[in-house]
Amino acid sequence: MSQSERTSVPVGERLRAHLAITRLDHSIKNLFVLPGVIVPLSVDPALFNFGLIRKLVLAFVSITLVACSNYVINEVLDAPFDRLHPIKKNRPAARGLVSTPLAYVQWLVMMAGGMAIAVALSRLFALAALMLWIMGCLYNFPPIRTKDLPYLDVLTESINNPLRMLLGWYAVTSALIPPVSLLVAYWMIGCYFMALKRFSELRELQQTGDHGVAGAYRASFRRYTPESLLVSVVFYASTAMLFLGAFIIRYRIELILSFPLVALTMAIYLRLAFQPESAVQNPEKLYREPLLMASFSATVLVMGILLFLRIPRLEQFFLPTLPTTPAHMISRGSALTRGLGRTEPA
Repeated sequence: MSQSERTSVPVGERLRAHLAITRLDHSIKNLFVLPGVIVPLSVDPALFNFGLIRKLVLAFVSITLVACSNYVINEVLDAPFDRLHPIKKNRPAARGLVSTPLAYVQWLVMMAGGMAIAVALSRLFALAALMLWIMGCLYNFPPIRTKDLPYLDVLTESINNPLRMLLGWYAVTSALIPPVSLLVAYWMIGCYFMALKRFSELRELQQTGDHGVAGAYRASFRRYTPESLLVSVVFYASTAMLFLGAFIIRYRIELILSFPLVALTMAIYLRLAFQPESAVQNPEKLYREPLLMASFSATVLVMGILLFLRIPRLEQFFLPTLPTTPAHMISRGSALTRGLGRTEPA
């Protein structure tokens, strides 16, 4: 679209474009906040009250505003690259329907509104919200612009997962400390999903026959290959399950019963990544995949129930059968104890 055409965009169409770049349909990603809400409530159900419902509503509004602020700046800064993509070229900013100065104002106003609510909720919630916004800046703004750097793009984008969990957690309580093992597992599962999104995008762009288009559209694709992305997917999945297992063994052994459903959901997601025009490339449209939604819903339901359920026999089944302290340490400690217990002759 030429400069003259851009300035002649009708006011109504321009307003619709500015609303569209907030990507309110992506608000479904705020569901990633829910584990941060449910886990502390499973530890202390007394935290649930009518005041909490009000806080959660305000928290979701705050998170949505901060996330939409990040989407606005992403749309503006990515417009030159989106024009090279067969589908994303139809985005409002790529079509020249968005006023760049007004978009920058929109970006700051939405951030300020989200942070104002966050500060009113709690200091730790506000800190997590600020980190979510800062990570959006690091991801999109040059010269850092981590989305152009292979592997770092996945890691920095997916860190929004544990940040959303923290936002849910601190909306409920600031007294309980979230386990590091759970945060890392949540981060790595986000990396798993994001790396498969990159794999699906790159594979489809390369199938057009012009490999240069992929690198022009996304700089990280100049270094990625489908094989390297699949290798990273295995790494992220393995790390996620390792840390989730650590959390389960340490805090909630009952959750081990949900592992088959977790694995099934991850397998279905992997399969979707190989499909043409896969919904994996647009996670906000994954609700259209009935098998994935059924598996995901069953996983969430079972894990939610198991968080509040205690099965003592399961704990007994997984009791250690080996010494938790090496034998040489036991013998050395016994010798030391005997030595301290001796009475020296007068």
